[in-house]
Amino acid sequence: MSKNSSTATGTSVSSRILLDAVTKHYPGQSKPAVDGITLEIPAGKIVMLVGPSGCGKTTTLKMINRLIEPTEGRITLGDEDVTNIDGDQLRRRMGYVIQAGGLFPHMTVAANIAIVPKMLGWSKEKIKNRVDELLELVSLEPAMYRDRYPRELSGGQQQRVGVARALAADPPVLLMDEPFGAVDPITRQRLQDELLRIQEEVQKTIVFVTHDFDEAVKLGDWIVVFSEGAHIVQYDTPERILNEPASSFVEDFIGAGAGLKQLTLNRVRDVELAEAVTGSPGEMAQDVLARVKEAGDGHAVILDENRRPLSWPSRRQLSRLETIPATPDAAIPLVTQGSTLSDALDTMLVSSAGAALVTDRRRSFVGVITVEVVMEAITRSRKASAMANDNDSPVGTNTGTIEVQGGTT
Repeated sequence: MSKNSSTATGTSVSSRILLDAVTKHYPGQSKPAVDGITLEIPAGKIVMLVGPSGCGKTTTLKMINRLIEPTEGRITLGDEDVTNIDGDQLRRRMGYVIQAGGLFPHMTVAANIAIVPKMLGWSKEKIKNRVDELLELVSLEPAMYRDRYPRELSGGQQQRVGVARALAADPPVLLMDEPFGAVDPITRQRLQDELLRIQEEVQKTIVFVTHDFDEAVKLGDWIVVFSEGAHIVQYDTPERILNEPASSFVEDFIGAGAGLKQLTLNRVRDVELAEAVTGSPGEMAQDVLARVKEAGDGHAVILDENRRPLSWPSRRQLSRLETIPATPDAAIPLVTQGSTLSDALDTMLVSSAGAALVTDRRRSFVGVITVEVVMEAITRSRKASAMANDNDSPVGTNTGTIEVQGGTT
């Protein structure tokens, strides 16, 4: 192993990635952009590459699919050395997602997704079926979106199509270069949730570059913290990095509010949700209001035929209605069971509702999460952190499944 190295135990040889003593040195620069990195990325996991600007994380990512050729070292996918594979052929075997989706503006959504399958010689029928399957996977109705052009999509929708395109040929590896950095915070949260939902289904090996440590904690099974030259300072689980930062460099990179960041480790599915009075479009508003008063609630959740939330009217709003409308309210505070408690808190604070509606993977309503529940989780987290600080175990070591050997700080 080189001086800048880390290893991880993967679950499938076919999609494990290994960078072995890889260096990238650009002409005219005194220091290499990436300096002898050895890094094993386990199969079927999300590995987040984080670090300050210019530390070499994007260069490292692009060397995996050889958009940037390494100066020295070896990169393998499974047991195959990628430097022995034609670059174009290699990139067809790896999905690649960048900011704003990187869609071709003159091509429809379907044509964008179909690019690699067409290169691989798939039949028209197989491509059509795959396009529709992927649009459903990223929660875009095929009949509504397949024939649209990128200019007709929102930023979040473009990013979803970018993910669908990257998955089109069912590659074992997905490379993501700050894919959600160009969208607003609420859309970003929803895209992150969508990626986690998709990963539950497809189990790809994902290498994800981000400058946002909160995003790394939320999405990553493992996090690599880089310093300049892509030197590995710590390669560990999000929990251990938050609880046992390997150095002052890592502590500084985590930043203030590490206790609140613990909320990113907890999911909405892990806490108790409140029930709610529900109603349907077309119902008499007074009937729904009567149920709300009987339950002692302040609102009713209006659901469509698939139990997806449409609106969340208050008692006052219900009293002004004759029948319940079917019009969806885009401002409802919504989170999924896979959302973090940090996301849930942000959603509630932005909406000023003091609560948020929770949906499952199919976007069906499952309950309500309140600020009080999140505050209880913060209290538990603080107590756990206090107990950990009283522990005499050494802090800053990297033990367990992933082991850092000789990482520099």
